[in-house]
This record gives sequence, C-alpha cells and structure tokens, in this order.
Amino acid sequence: MTNLTHRVAACLALAALTFPMVGKSASSTFQPSEARRAALGGQSLEKSKPNIVVILADDLGRGDYSAFGTPDIRTPHIDRLCREGLTFDSFFANSCVCSPTRAALLTGCHPDRVGVPGVIRDEHPHDSWGCLAPNAKLLPQVLKPAGYHSAIVGKWHLGLATPNTPNERGFDLFHGFLGDMMDDYWTHLRNGHNFMRHNAEVIDPQGHATDLFTGWACGYLTERAQHKDQPFLLYLAYNAPHNPIQPKPDWLEKVQKREPNMTPVRAKIVALIEHLDDGIGQVLAKLDETGLASNTLVIFTSDNGGVLNFGANCGPWRSEKGHMYEGGLRVPGAARWPGIIQPGGHTPRYTLTMDIFATACAAAGVAAPEGIDGVSFLPTLRGETGPPCAREYYFVRREGGPAYGGKTIEALRRGDLKILQDSPFAPLEMYDLKSDPLEATNLVTRNRKQFLDMAAGLRKQIQRGAVVPWQAPAP
Repeated sequence: MTNLTHRVAACLALAALTFPMVGKSASSTFQPSEARRAALGGQSLEKSKPNIVVILADDLGRGDYSAFGTPDIRTPHIDRLCREGLTFDSFFANSCVCSPTRAALLTGCHPDRVGVPGVIRDEHPHDSWGCLAPNAKLLPQVLKPAGYHSAIVGKWHLGLATPNTPNERGFDLFHGFLGDMMDDYWTHLRNGHNFMRHNAEVIDPQGHATDLFTGWACGYLTERAQHKDQPFLLYLAYNAPHNPIQPKPDWLEKVQKREPNMTPVRAKIVALIEHLDDGIGQVLAKLDETGLASNTLVIFTSDNGGVLNFGANCGPWRSEKGHMYEGGLRVPGAARWPGIIQPGGHTPRYTLTMDIFATACAAAGVAAPEGIDGVSFLPTLRGETGPPCAREYYFVRREGGPAYGGKTIEALRRGDLKILQDSPFAPLEMYDLKSDPLEATNLVTRNRKQFLDMAAGLRKQIQRGAVVPWQAPAP
C-alpha cells in the first residue's frame, strides 16, 4: 500500500475517533469486580499496590496495529490489550523523536524541563541535544519508598555513562541497550560499539533484539512471581520497529504469503511489527502463567510516530516522525487492568506520555513530585466521569545538522487550536484541529488575535524549558 492509500484507508477511522461515542465509552462508572477482589486475597482495592508494566514501542505509527482498522497487518496481542482494556483515541507522544519522550515518561515533565529537548548522542557530543537533569526524579526512584522493585528491559537512550545510567537513576535491574539505535538487530552494535548491558556488565547476547528483550522481560516476570508480596515496575522498551527494518526471515515470509500485493518496503515493516506484537503476546502470557496479571496495570504506547519512507502507517494524519504535525505526535495508546478497567472501552481524553508517570504514582498510592507537568489518568481508567482536563499541550524537539542547526521546533495546542513551527527557519502555522484534523488550512493570517495569543503561550513554554541546561557539563 502507498502512503496515500494509507491516508485514504484510515479516513473512516479518523471519523470514528472524532466522535467519542463510537464503540464503548469510558465515561460510564465501572465498579471493580469481585473477581478482582478475590485475586488480591481479600485486600481492599485501596490498599493493594498494583504491579505496573509499561511497554513502549519505538517509531510505531498511529495506524500500525490491526485494532485501529488497518487491514494489512495482524497484531492480535496489541489488539488484546485494546479488547481487554481501554483504548486512548487521542494519545500523544511528548515529542516527535525518541529521547525527549522517554525523558517525559520517566520524569512526568515536559522534556526540556528535565534537560532533554532533543536526541541524546553521548558518543557524538557535537551532535547530542540533551543531558538528563541531575535533580530530576525518575519513576523508579519515586516508587521505591512504596516498596516497588523496578526494572528496565530494552532501550534506555538517556545517557551512556555515569551519572545517567539506568541503575544510577533508580532502576534495580537493567537488561538492555544503552544507546539510541542499533545498526543491526542481530549484532546489536551502534557505530561499531557494543552498548548491550546487564546492569553495568557489558554483554554480547546472540539473537534478534526483539526476541532478547522479550525473553529478558519474561525472565523478570518469572522471578518477580516468587516475590508476590512486593510490587514491581517493569519498563519494557522495545527498539522495534525503528530502522534498520530487519524482520526475522520467517516473519517476513509469513507476511509476503498472506499479502502478495504488498510492496516490499511495507512488507518488511509489517513483519517487524508483527514480530514485536508476538513478543508482547509472550509477555502477556507470562503474566497469565505466573498469576501476576490480575494485579498488574499494563500500559502500551510508542515514543513517536512512524517513518513513512519505511512503510509505516501514521493513520490519516499529516506527516510522520520528526515533525510537529499530528502524524509525528499521535501514537497508539492502550491500558489494561483486570477488574479496574472496563474491557473494550475507548476514551477521547487527550493524553501525553508524561501522564504515565503521574498515573503510576496515583495507582501506587505515592505522591508525585511537586511541579511535574503530567496529569494522572487513573480516574479515566476507573471509568469515573469528570470535566475534561483543561491544560496546554506542548511539544518540543532540538536537533543539529543543516536542517536545524541546533535550534528547536515546537507545537502548542489549546483546545482545538494548534500552533507549530515545523522548521526553525519556517514561519509559524496555526490550525483548528476540530474542523481541520489533517492540518490543511493555515489560519495564521485569518485570525491574528488568536494567533498572537497562541504565539505568546508558546513563548512562555519555551522560556520555562530554557532555564534548564541541556548540554553535559564540561569535563
């Protein structure tokens, strides 16, 4: 399928997502089940501390799972999370690229407020655009006083060396990849360097990276099942389907046989995503097998939109990863928590990656640090009604090279209005996303008062982040 075909095919899905009454709504009150109470051994729901599993895909387009309605892909396990839990129809990454979104997830803040406005490349300091602030409290550090054990399996991408390694920033276990991307899913090298680690130990495991991360995550769950009196946080950060697009041959063959008319480019990324989905299925099966599922909140999303040239499907929305249009920021979002979340629901709630931090704190009964930007969506998970969250939605990316020159691009949304600058050398644009969800009609010259007000709001957000250093201190 061509990218144009993707956009046309997904228009029906866009219409459905525009109206929150399509499918089941999360607005009706849902009472936790007696089965849920029984699974907790008679504990009250208020006193029990859930396990928390956050699964993050890398560059997964908004439309690249079958429950979205995309006909050429099969993702039964992501679909299972949607079927057994709640689908977020308006979930947004905090940035259109990797490191900033990961920093937002783990700190609950806009990424430039914790020193990560752009991609961290510690091995190339001249082209590194972030340094995680030393005073930022990460989620495992906040949960630890409540008794939580914590692990990150997979991709870190928030620093290669002290003081910004996973163990130094609060995780009890790190089993994965320190760097930004792998040049090969099989060798796991980046620019000739090995960034695979088991805590601080350099390791050289054999196998496809997706399989390795899945196996390590399942191993962690098996170990945690021996300590059911201690809750845990598992942050499972896959590097699929980030390029290079290297699916396992058997998965590619399966897709090619099922979709003989699919382009070779699309077939490769579909195979990579379906293999990723299979890994997610193994993790869900391990939760079932160990009896952990009944008291585990699972949240699934992606760090940014997909890359169209690699065959990704970003739904009907404009553009892709690396850009401030909707296609770069809208991502899949789903949550499952048996007995708490009503199965099969949809919510129109506008949600950002950093809200996961606040939600995890609320679910664990832990006070979130003062001054974070994230807002808990725990009431939404519980099916509670309430007014929409009135806030601004701010997105930032700093980058180097001739296209950016070390400058930033940003976007700000208030209600239905969105202002953005998609190149540091381009003028600002403004769109009304209610009447123009595809961002086709620039309103900058049509309503100057609204434009000037939005531009002032964007400047304030930029100023908030500007007080935080984003370069590593000089040696």
